[in-house]
Amino acid sequence: MFYEFNGYKPTVHKSSFVHPQAAVTGNVIIGKNCYIGPGAALRGDWGQIIIENGCNVQENCTIHMFPGVTVLLKEASHIGHGAIIHGATIGKNCLVGMNAVIMDNVQLGDESIVGALTFIKEGEIIPIRSVVVGNPGKIIKQVSDQMLSWKIDGTKLYQQLPKECHNSLKMCKPLRKKRLQQKLQQKTYLNLKS
Repeated sequence: MFYEFNGYKPTVHKSSFVHPQAAVTGNVIIGKNCYIGPGAALRGDWGQIIIENGCNVQENCTIHMFPGVTVLLKEASHIGHGAIIHGATIGKNCLVGMNAVIMDNVQLGDESIVGALTFIKEGEIIPIRSVVVGNPGKIIKQVSDQMLSWKIDGTKLYQQLPKECHNSLKMCKPLRKKRLQQKLQQKTYLNLKS
């Protein structure tokens, strides 16, 4: 759902997909080939949210800020399920793990990886290609080429997902038990034949 706030309406590139169960409010700009999952809340009421091309904000994420602040997710940022970004800048090609919390005025350097459940406190400046874990978050090592390649491959899947959602996602009624049993029996029969 999209909501106007104080005259600001969200802007979303036509190639991006925002799930109908996400809430996008006010001064929010979403670039090309972005995926915003169900349950995500992007509140551009007190400041601005800019989501650059190729980003994904997965299920149940929250993005918000204190008054007058801009939250920026740079190109190909990957925000895992349930993460909270509050008044921070997420660098290009970063991965923020599930249920991580990134606080106000954090500058997360490009190509960094933040572990699941990590808490990065207010004002931290994280250098490029850092691996950050824990509560409070600590840099434990540098992102290797192999780790970065793994991250890029995962993000590419999410960059393809908006097109797939536009082409095939639709509301439906679930299969009922009798129909499901028929489908399972048919699949078993086909597997036995081959």
